[in-house]
Amino acid sequence: MENKRPLILVSNDDGIISKGISELIKYLRPLGEIVVMAPDTARSGSASAITVTEPVSYKLLRREVGVSFYKCSGTPADCVKLAFHTVLDRKPDLVVSGINHGDNSSVNVHYSGTMGAAIEGCLKGVPSIGFSLCNHAPDADFEPGGKYIREIAARVLEKGLPSLTCLNVNIPDTKELKGVRICEQAKGLWVNEWENLTNRGGSSYYWMTGEFEGTDIKNEKSDHWALENGYVAITPTTVDVTAYGLIDELKTWF
Repeated sequence: MENKRPLILVSNDDGIISKGISELIKYLRPLGEIVVMAPDTARSGSASAITVTEPVSYKLLRREVGVSFYKCSGTPADCVKLAFHTVLDRKPDLVVSGINHGDNSSVNVHYSGTMGAAIEGCLKGVPSIGFSLCNHAPDADFEPGGKYIREIAARVLEKGLPSLTCLNVNIPDTKELKGVRICEQAKGLWVNEWENLTNRGGSSYYWMTGEFEGTDIKNEKSDHWALENGYVAITPTTVDVTAYGLIDELKTWF
């Protein structure tokens, strides 16, 4: 029986027409057959949200040699769920999300639709990766990180990942990448998050903005430090958020 090439499911949160997903497909093409199911519009900040109050639809856009493109009306997590239910003819060997236009290191992982898609793949029992570039521009230059993206995906296809664990990969916006660092999630929070605006009628509304404030900026093990110093940051990320260290203490409370 003929061996099939690896099957790779691709999604993102910037939408099916973003430059980042086109670049990702280019880097992944040599590694296997690709099915793309991505949102029909940008869904940044949607985390692992799913659509439960209205129907979700999808549409085949086109097929090329080795790649099928579908757009979906739902969130990134919806895209992965629906692809498993509809267009995939077998369980994929890899789920890859991105390349996101913007940084998803540190606490951003909790808000990221890019990582929402990767986490959904992980929950489905498939090795999964989220890729992000620290540049929000629609025409960002993804080329310097291309060889790292292909190498990381190839290594995960070869070796797999532990159950309920995915990779959050962030790439600094520089042409002079120094290599890869395996990192822990940086500690910090977002501050000054809302800009207050007033319209002509006197009503106030708010636009989300803000700055990231690191609380362990000197920690050379963190993804934030790696990015600030020109390294591709790979942060192994688990979907089990149990605080095991607190279990015994809580048992003494009740």
